[in-house]
Amino acid sequence: MRGAAIIVLVVEDEQLIRDMVADALSDGGFEAEVAVSGEDAVNLLQGEQTKYRAIITDINLFGTLDGWQVGHRARELNPDIPVIYMTGAAADQWSAHGAPNSILLNKPFAPAQIVTAVSQLLNTGAPPA
Repeated sequence: MRGAAIIVLVVEDEQLIRDMVADALSDGGFEAEVAVSGEDAVNLLQGEQTKYRAIITDINLFGTLDGWQVGHRARELNPDIPVIYMTGAAADQWSAHGAPNSILLNKPFAPAQIVTAVSQLLNTGAPPA
């Protein structure tokens, strides 16, 4: 799979969760790039929006942008990008903020659920440009 790595942007401000998600993605054959805030994520997306095949974002992030806003900004830049939202407390907002081609994972979740969610969205979403 060298040279054809599928890069997933992980947006999470808690290091333990960020590391767990990145490790799970690596074990599942994906490459993770991390951002610790919504602002960092949007800067990365604006700079190299075609680089990322999916985004995994926590909903409650430090800073001015939350995960919902990161997901919506990502969709403005690339309407087909799959988004996986993670939350421990904001699941009730899913119906108002969720978008097509996205999944909500409630914390705590098993690392394998991240890999399954990314794989599912990539397999059902639009092919890369």
